[in-house]
Amino acid sequence: MSIPNDLKYTKSHEWVRLEDNGTATVGITQHAQELLGDMVFVETPTVGRKLNQGEECAVVESVKAAADVYAPIAGEVTAANPDLESSPQKINEDAYSAWLFKLKPVNVADLNSLLDAAGYQKILESEED
Repeated sequence: MSIPNDLKYTKSHEWVRLEDNGTATVGITQHAQELLGDMVFVETPTVGRKLNQGEECAVVESVKAAADVYAPIAGEVTAANPDLESSPQKINEDAYSAWLFKLKPVNVADLNSLLDAAGYQKILESEED
């Protein structure tokens, strides 16, 4: 399974990429979408919403289940992916390009509290046990 090295991860299976403009792009991991199966609906947070780290802020629904998505870091939502409203299956096609939302971090240093690719891999291996 692909776990890109240039992203940060949460134990709840979100990924985060810090962009050159200082915003953070957030999505769910390949592992999460594989567990959920075929996506049928995505609800993203509204632009302008202020999120606390760990706050429930989005929902992804598949044919199997619905799952909450949590804000990996605190910040203000600056964009939501409009493509997912009509094409939620894009998450299944490529979980790392089908971002859910972007936010302006309150504190970029909060990214340091997240997992790197190796740390996320260890979480996945521990779930298999």
